Amino acid sequence: MLYLVGSPIGNLNDISLRALAVLKEVTLIAAEDTRRSSILLKRFEISKPLVSYHEHNEARRTSELIEKMRAGEKIAVITDAGMPSISDPGYRIVQACIESGIRVEVIPGPSAVLTALVGSGLPTDKFYFGGFLPVKSGQRKKELLDALARGVTSIYFESPYRIIRSLEIVAREEPTRLICVARELTKQFEDYRRGEASGILTHYAAHPPKGEITLVIAGCA
Repeated sequence: MLYLVGSPIGNLNDISLRALAVLKEVTLIAAEDTRRSSILLKRFEISKPLVSYHEHNEARRTSELIEKMRAGEKIAVITDAGMPSISDPGYRIVQACIESGIRVEVIPGPSAVLTALVGSGLPTDKFYFGGFLPVKSGQRKKELLDALARGVTSIYFESPYRIIRSLEIVAREEPTRLICVARELTKQFEDYRRGEASGILTHYAAHPPKGEITLVIAGCA
C-alpha cells in the first residue's frame, strides 16, 4: 500500500486528522527532506522510520520502495509542503505502483495552488497551473506571454529573486492586467498583493519580497 499524504504548506495545524492517522499507521515514511518532515512528525508525536525521497534519488529509491511494499509494508510519501507529485516527487512512484498492482491511496491536504487561486479574487471556474516559472529569461517570457493570451486564470510558483523580473514582463505587455502575488501562504506573514500589474510591480520594486511566492494572473477578456 502506498499513501500520498498532503502536508501543511506553512501552518502545521493544517494537517488533517486522517493524515495523522495514516502517518501513525505506516511502517515507513519517504520524505522529500527528512529534516523538515521531522519537525512535523515531532510536533504531533509521531515516531516512524524516515528515508529521503527527492528529485536526485527518486529513480533509485522508487525501486527500493516498491520492493518493500511488495513484501507487505505500508509506505507514506510526503513532501516539504503540499501534495506529493505537484511540482514535487510522487508521479514516478505512483506509476510504478500502478504497473506493479500496488494500491495507491491519496490523503488530501493543503495546496498552495488552490489557496492562492481562491484568495486572489480572480476567476476560479477555470484555471491553468504551470508549475515553477522557467529560470531562463527567454523561456520565462514566453510562458508569461502565453498566460496573458489565455482566457483562463494562470497560476505559477516563482522565486522571490526573480518575481520582479517576471512582473516587469507582465506590466510591460499588459500594465492593467489584474494579478495577485500570494506570499508565505498560511504562515505568520502571509500576504496577498492584488491589483493591476503595473501597481504590483511598483510596490515590489520598492519593497523586494521574501519567502515562497505564488503568482496568479487573470485571463484575457
